[in-house]
Amino acid sequence: MRFDDRFIEELKARLRPSDIIGRSVKLKRQGREYVGLSPFSKEKSPSFFVNDDKGFFHDFSSGKHGDVISFLQETERLTFVEAVQRLAAEAGMQLPAEDPQAAEREQKRQGLNDWMDLAQKWFAANLRRSPGKAAREYLERRGLPEDQWERFGLGYAPNDREGLKQALVQRGARPGDLVEAGLLISPESGGQPYDRFRDRLMFPILDARGRIVSFGGRAMNPDDRAKYLNGPESPLFHKGATLYGLPEARRILGAESKGEQGIVVVEGYMDVIACQRAGIPAVAPMGTALTEEQMERLWRVSSEPVLCFDGDNAGRRAAYRAIDRALPQLKPGRSFRFCLLDGGQDPDDILRDRGAPALRQALAVTKPFAEVLFQKEAEAEPLDSPERRAGLKGRLRQQASAIQDKDLAEQYRREMYERFDAAFPQRRPPQGQPGGQGGPGRGRFGGPPPKLGQTVEGAQAMQSLSRAIEPVAAALAHGAIDDPERMDDHLEAIASHGFGDPSLNGLAQEMVRLRFSGQDLDSAALRRHLAQSGHDVLMREVEKAAAKSGAPFLAADKPLGETRIRWSQAFDALTRVAALEDALSSARNVPGQDEAFRRLKAERDALRRAIKTGEIWEDSASS
Repeated sequence: MRFDDRFIEELKARLRPSDIIGRSVKLKRQGREYVGLSPFSKEKSPSFFVNDDKGFFHDFSSGKHGDVISFLQETERLTFVEAVQRLAAEAGMQLPAEDPQAAEREQKRQGLNDWMDLAQKWFAANLRRSPGKAAREYLERRGLPEDQWERFGLGYAPNDREGLKQALVQRGARPGDLVEAGLLISPESGGQPYDRFRDRLMFPILDARGRIVSFGGRAMNPDDRAKYLNGPESPLFHKGATLYGLPEARRILGAESKGEQGIVVVEGYMDVIACQRAGIPAVAPMGTALTEEQMERLWRVSSEPVLCFDGDNAGRRAAYRAIDRALPQLKPGRSFRFCLLDGGQDPDDILRDRGAPALRQALAVTKPFAEVLFQKEAEAEPLDSPERRAGLKGRLRQQASAIQDKDLAEQYRREMYERFDAAFPQRRPPQGQPGGQGGPGRGRFGGPPPKLGQTVEGAQAMQSLSRAIEPVAAALAHGAIDDPERMDDHLEAIASHGFGDPSLNGLAQEMVRLRFSGQDLDSAALRRHLAQSGHDVLMREVEKAAAKSGAPFLAADKPLGETRIRWSQAFDALTRVAALEDALSSARNVPGQDEAFRRLKAERDALRRAIKTGEIWEDSASS
């Protein structure tokens, strides 16, 4: 059985190498890659790497390198056909029928690709000729310099009914092939085919392998009925499976040396170009809402892509439509975040007006999927009566049940209910006042119900802070955020014991992961990353609790070296408590260990009291 390049490329696009390889090799995330012990040789230190963005594995111990197909061939001794058949079944792809004409069809597609390449060169040449003056002036107004035109393959289609047709026919093209490729239109009433794109700024559309499969054109005439026009469905181009800018976005992702930048989905060609010029991996759908196929391609590149929309009513409606389509597709490790831009500006506007740093900062402010889902349903109608609030709760339950992964659906149901309870807390009437002063649609103390923005953020805070954070633990976490290098001598201990308060464990693990990954983030960059990871409310509560601790290493007037020593001494005391807890657990109920057990317990209790009362600071000051 033979498989053409399109089938193999589609197969790889539907599967994430770390998912397939992770079933036989225990992988740990390290930056943008996964690392594990080699499946091909015996080793104690991991030297086997998997890169989802680039779609390959590399084993430094044996020198083996390849994709998911060759991995199955190497590890399970499968033939190429057997490996493809196995993976196709997993990806839900039907194997192509054995067809003696398949090679002929593939050769046909290659011929159409060649005409697309020649068309792009012709468009590019016309952009620099006299007919392209209006297009050049448009690009100048949009702030796109000439040295960037070639990078994005830009061109111009003259206002000529047969300009492209004649140019390609002279090179040997048949008009019928150009119609099939979407470059020409064949009139339904008969007659000669003519150019599809006329008087338009041209954007080549590439597939995942970087081949031109279609074009998009922006009208230069403001009276044109279609401002943007894409090529039609063709043997090369399937609109619902293609993302504009994907090859360049993948190149940007692969070139990153640090950070956890995910791919960003914006709304137009110029927005994609603006983001990519600013070093942001961005793509756009083909003028329509994201399809399930496009979502699969996005998750192949990034586990949590960012969907960027304008912050106005139209932008929110577009975000909410994306939620409806994405919900059934969500799985553990596959979600979206949302960026709703304020001020009526799109990414291209921000780049021109305020520069690349401002654009990167704007796109870094995102909201998790669950928050925008709750906001969507809460905005559906006023919530000023018990009946309407009950309706909201029912809608939240229905939305969670739309998720096909049952475990994730249950997590979302709980999350939505917790957000609901935080937005509409149970009211306890004051003594002597049955029913209280609130009344229907009133807040906890009789005021108006909380605003939506407050309720969404408040929900996260109430979930994370169902009990008060221990001040000393908060001080240790706050000190580590202020000066991340403090953690470097204690990373394994932090990974095992956190900062001494279970509510901070998630925060501690994320900070350790970042330091182990080699990302040299300063305090400001670390705060931004933690905020984007959903810890922004928790960090504010950490700061409040830390202020009550009296920790001397938080004093701004102390020398850096001294504060680092004080922080380490306090952290060592905390880990000593953890060690004593382990020792007590081992000594409990062991014959002949009663006296040792009492001594350990006394030491632990004394150290706990010193930490809780602040005596630990006096001890560290005298050390």
